[in-house]
Amino acid sequence: MNEQLAITEEISWTDFEKVLIVAGTVTRVEPFPEARKPAWKVWVDFGPYGERKTSAQIAALYSPESLVGRQIVGVINFSEKQIGPFRSQFLLTGFHTEQGVVITAIERAVPNGTRLA
Repeated sequence: MNEQLAITEEISWTDFEKVLIVAGTVTRVEPFPEARKPAWKVWVDFGPYGERKTSAQIAALYSPESLVGRQIVGVINFSEKQIGPFRSQFLLTGFHTEQGVVITAIERAVPNGTRLA
């Protein structure tokens, strides 16, 4: 069976509510030459949750110029993760494709920090 088609364990609504998925605006993008796979260092303004940074393997499809000012969807309540010399503070959400990771898009602007409903 295809791994992507495998059914995972069901979770409760209470479990889902624990995941803080919010909108934020990319404020800065820098190269991450130490990463094993092509990646950017990305800083995002999450409004009342502050600015946070992450490493994102999105360099195949996105230039820094195409990301700055763009709203993204992030998970901001995972534990921080050390990625080489860089400390990742949130998960930038997206979808793996053969061409690279496609970031989760917001159809129209919402205030930074708005939680996924």
